Amino acid sequence: MILRIFIFYACCFLVLNTLFGQAAPDAGHGSSSLQLSVTHVMGQQPLVRKTATYTNAAGEPFTISRFRYFLSNFSIEAVNGEMITLPPAYFLVDDAIDSSKTIRLENIPAGQYKAIRFLVGVDSIRNMSGVQSGALAVESGMFWTWNSGYIMAQLEGHSPVITSPTQEFLFHVGGYKAKDQVLQYVTLSFTQSLTINATSTPNVNLVANVEKWFLPDTVSFKKITVIMAPGIKAKQVAGNYRQMFRITGITKP
Repeated sequence: MILRIFIFYACCFLVLNTLFGQAAPDAGHGSSSLQLSVTHVMGQQPLVRKTATYTNAAGEPFTISRFRYFLSNFSIEAVNGEMITLPPAYFLVDDAIDSSKTIRLENIPAGQYKAIRFLVGVDSIRNMSGVQSGALAVESGMFWTWNSGYIMAQLEGHSPVITSPTQEFLFHVGGYKAKDQVLQYVTLSFTQSLTINATSTPNVNLVANVEKWFLPDTVSFKKITVIMAPGIKAKQVAGNYRQMFRITGITKP
């Protein structure tokens, strides 16, 4: 009888170890990393600034001259459901700077993961921390010096339907205080579970689609041409662009 009981519990242990033993992150190994490679598109077309003409959800033609946004506050979800918060990191992705579209996340516990979560923008703590350096330096032009904080995302261009002399639109989306908050968290499932460890740094292909800035809450240049402060217009556009990200594939080393 004792032998049977021992065998039963031994089998249970083996089953549980098979299901969960390799799934839980190993907090003792923090040297692992994950890379994100970002591609920008407009609908089904590659994003080409200044020369390519696109059409928004309102049927209005336009060109894009600038496209930038912050990504921060990363966390990843293990296959066992545990959410791992990664060390603080802030990235300014700029379509004009190819190197900014490669993001490397460091110090990830070794393990298997199924999803990633991040913030489009800069959290309220950093917004209230004064002058900073690196991606958050005010020299980037992504900070409102009149104490309204960081511009979370920026889209600029031109459209013939705009009646101003320059026919220019300026979408500088920001606002971190309660009534004007535009911070958008995005969660994306990986196309397959990822094994991350010291010898394996997977590359996640991430697409950001500018078309999503204009829908599902339709944005028309006849109604919105300039966003330069927190408010209703900024919240409308931010509510749209949180849908612009998707994962298209994973490359393993």
